[in-house]
Amino acid sequence: MAAPSPGPREVLALSPEAECKAPTSRSGRRGLLWRLRDKQLRLGLFEISPGHELHQLACMMQAGLWAATQVSMDQPPRGLPTEEDFSEVLIQAHEGFELGTLAGPAFAWLRHSLGLAEEDYQAALGPGGPYLQFLSTSKSKASFFLSHDQRFFLKTQQRREVRTLLAHLPRYVQHLQRHPHSLLARLLGVHSLRVARGKKKYFIIMQSVFYPAGRISERYDIKGCEVSRWVEPASTGSPLVLVLKDRNFQGKTIGLAGPQRSWLLRQLELDTAFLRELNLLDYSLLMALQHLQEDERGPGSSLVFCTVRSVQGLQSPDEPGAQNRRLLPDGPNALHILDGPEQRYFLGLVDLATVYGLRKRLEHLWKTLRYPNRTFSTVSPTLYAHRLCQWVETHTE
Repeated sequence: MAAPSPGPREVLALSPEAECKAPTSRSGRRGLLWRLRDKQLRLGLFEISPGHELHQLACMMQAGLWAATQVSMDQPPRGLPTEEDFSEVLIQAHEGFELGTLAGPAFAWLRHSLGLAEEDYQAALGPGGPYLQFLSTSKSKASFFLSHDQRFFLKTQQRREVRTLLAHLPRYVQHLQRHPHSLLARLLGVHSLRVARGKKKYFIIMQSVFYPAGRISERYDIKGCEVSRWVEPASTGSPLVLVLKDRNFQGKTIGLAGPQRSWLLRQLELDTAFLRELNLLDYSLLMALQHLQEDERGPGSSLVFCTVRSVQGLQSPDEPGAQNRRLLPDGPNALHILDGPEQRYFLGLVDLATVYGLRKRLEHLWKTLRYPNRTFSTVSPTLYAHRLCQWVETHTE
């Protein structure tokens, strides 16, 4: 459990205007041809440009994150996070708003363990390019953003969800050390933002499961149940990027070779057991499909055995083989990619902040009466984990 917060530190940051002119890394220096290609790969996404209702919020997030990342660049992590690192709160004052960075040193260590350069993280999330938005099929009132390169996903969160994430952060880090190829989404930062004397907003940053997105043909959000799990597909030729749900996948299967299927079922079992221990439910398995080209198929075409370049795992002497490592694709976002004979699958567990407390127990009772003999998402963590694992086992071959 994290130690009590030592209290916020307040730092006077660069103004947003100054930060917009800040130098970016090599990943931010793109020529005309690259920008045209980047535009094409954004098909179905919308730039949050001037006039957009979220433009002011996005600009403040970009300016604040540029300055916040500069702190971790000036003070890089040295060793595993301490209890103080998990509870640190850094407040940076900007012109017209302030941005808080929660557990900053712990997340800086996580980013470092993934091999993510802080300069690239800063360039992607800072003012170098507009954030992107897609049409969400989520029932929550959260706002969703993508960095301009689509590598990072940002989502607004409620205060209680942030408190849950931070309370579980030390155990989350331990789980990723124990299982470096885990399906859990890689959480990269938790922040607060307050405009003038207004109410604080909270948001998280994580590595996008659906990256690189250029050739993805279908996207799904799977919970292993049926109530409210259908999305009306976009019409043929529509530029909208929709995330479909369980019932949209009916009649389809995830085609994997034997070892890949065994690995997936085992890792899903390990990850959902961890979430069950944290008393969590209502998380989703994000899944996307991409057709493999001829030169990408078959053993040895694009696979390498990954040992250190992802999260550095700690092998426990009394748990031989517990890490459940696998062959990873040789490319970006390898931890969330699994190749079958014909399709590439992007897979990741997200939304890890819903606790099975009194409110959810009452909701379970109400839904039991409202939807007799039907499956819905608000069930005990034990049943939720079992049902999701069962769904994946049934739909893989």
